[in-house]
Amino acid sequence: MVPTPTDALRTIVARAYVPLIALGGGGAIIVVARQSKVAIVAIVVGAVAASFAAERIVPYDRAWNLPRRDRLRDIAHAIVNETSTALGVMAIPLLVNVAPTPNAWPSAVPFPLQVLGAALVLDAGITIVHWWSHRNGLLWQFHAVHHSVDRLYGFNGLMKHPLHQAVETGAGMLPLVLLGVTGDVAAALAGLVVLQLLLQHSNVDYRVGGARRWLALNQGHRLHHVARVPDGDVNFGLFLLIWDRLLGTYRDPTGRAVHDGDVGLAGQRDFPVQYAAQLLAPFQGAAKVNA
Repeated sequence: MVPTPTDALRTIVARAYVPLIALGGGGAIIVVARQSKVAIVAIVVGAVAASFAAERIVPYDRAWNLPRRDRLRDIAHAIVNETSTALGVMAIPLLVNVAPTPNAWPSAVPFPLQVLGAALVLDAGITIVHWWSHRNGLLWQFHAVHHSVDRLYGFNGLMKHPLHQAVETGAGMLPLVLLGVTGDVAAALAGLVVLQLLLQHSNVDYRVGGARRWLALNQGHRLHHVARVPDGDVNFGLFLLIWDRLLGTYRDPTGRAVHDGDVGLAGQRDFPVQYAAQLLAPFQGAAKVNA
């Protein structure tokens, strides 16, 4: 049977989406990071648009493309969290100047390798805090905001309580600041994290072959959002799944389907939905622990 143009387009998007975002967008961010921070923002905006388009062309679950009183809330989360990230990046040079080892950063190494090396360090720190947030009652109250989503699509990767994001990011960035990371590397990292969150949460039925077992992409991360304990306590990595293999929390996503109704907070469907209420929820003990 000769595929229809629609089938052909779906096949192209399914196979090209990850290379376009990760290699195209990520590579472009690394190229422009030292010249223009505004260009990083433009690339991220373009990636968000591409993600939304891909979700309509080849959705993993069509039901997840429909808003559930969450669109404005998720936009608010994105604006607040990305603004705080930008402010944090701008503060990096000041923090480095007061760090005890400001001259240890390998500035002579090619810039792309600096960014990739920094991403590994960041990934390890964020993954450990993420893992611990599922085991520590106080951290869970804040992290539960992210897990309260009942559908997965690219934009809700940015839906996090700002205090929990600060803790996660701080854990990943502290070793880099102590090493004297440059502001350009930090800016590139910030852009790469947004692209990765798009890939990790996107409602796109894309194909990456065996890479799904090593890269923290949506097929593996969907398992992490399953609303069952301990089924969801797996695949914590931001960029890579190697840390999960070391922690013993890796779950092979091959052949494991996650459907509408499977994601959310275990045993709890009454978690606040609106933005302001979600900011207050951790202080009210709104999330059940180990439900």
